[in-house]
Amino acid sequence: MKKTLLTSITALAMIMISAQAEAPKCGQGKCGAGMMKQAKHSKKKMHLKGMHSPFLIKRGLPHYTKMLMKNWDDPRLGLTAEQKNKLLQVRKETIGTIKKLKPQIKALTQEIVKAAKEGTKASELQDKVNKLASLEAEATMTHLKCIEETKAILKPEQLNYLQMKKREKKMQHKAMMMKCQAGK
Repeated sequence: MKKTLLTSITALAMIMISAQAEAPKCGQGKCGAGMMKQAKHSKKKMHLKGMHSPFLIKRGLPHYTKMLMKNWDDPRLGLTAEQKNKLLQVRKETIGTIKKLKPQIKALTQEIVKAAKEGTKASELQDKVNKLASLEAEATMTHLKCIEETKAILKPEQLNYLQMKKREKKMQHKAMMMKCQAGK
């Protein structure tokens, strides 16, 4: 649930900043400066809380279990009790592993950044960077395994339905951005 919120906040912040930069008309009316302030606040809040992706691949991979949670009881998706149990187990294992890795990744990242700012040579940071890459690779492999297992549990029509919902959401987002850029 937290990951969903974080991803949504990040996407919203990026959208608002992009819309503000590309459409000066937005500042005059409905899309307004309030959105820009909210984007800055969200970005600052995320930075203060250290909400950064633990994955090597930051964008592009689907988060099926998150999408499933949003559509859990949708009759058009039609999840069976057996599928729900299996999906909950996949989600539990995935989130458990990521929750274990994320603080390690955050701490190591901060350590590397601090050392680099203090003038530590890159060669001296090599082992820490390699460890960070290893942790992020483990998180990414956990995500890929989650995708694979989720696909194996779902029927093809259920997977198609989720992908259709994702496309619809993307189209709604694009429509909103176009409307914002037009100054409406």
